[in-house]
Amino acid sequence: MHILFVCTGNTCRSPMAEALFRQKLEGTAAQIRSAGLAAFDGQQASEHTRQVLTERGIWQDHRAQRLSLELLSWADLVLTMTRGHKEHILQMFPGHGDKIFTLTEYVGVDGDIADPYGGNLEIYMTCAEELDKLLDMLHEKLAPLLPPNKTS
Repeated sequence: MHILFVCTGNTCRSPMAEALFRQKLEGTAAQIRSAGLAAFDGQQASEHTRQVLTERGIWQDHRAQRLSLELLSWADLVLTMTRGHKEHILQMFPGHGDKIFTLTEYVGVDGDIADPYGGNLEIYMTCAEELDKLLDMLHEKLAPLLPPNKTS
């Protein structure tokens, strides 16, 4: 299974979701990526994103990438951080609507995930905690669909 997380700049929420979910899926054959609707290709994750992930024992050498038709085609499931992101993707790529959801919608919760961009470290930590809870719910929902990694 290929899962793509999408936010605006691909420097805060989606790289956090990518890294946190990749950690939860260790030992499975799932592949996780992230992208942004207005990303500058090659930009690092924000300093606070890197700090939050480091404090959680996750190292990630993230480089932002703009959402493309190639990435959408690669993905089996596309999870956005807001309804606005979802609507934007549906307008840009109408043929992929069957696999595009907000993360909250997909796990059965209302609301959007607030953008911590420009905020202090505490705001980023709060965002990571919210993502972590939602990603636990996502993991539970997807577990039956995730075969183990065959590396023997």
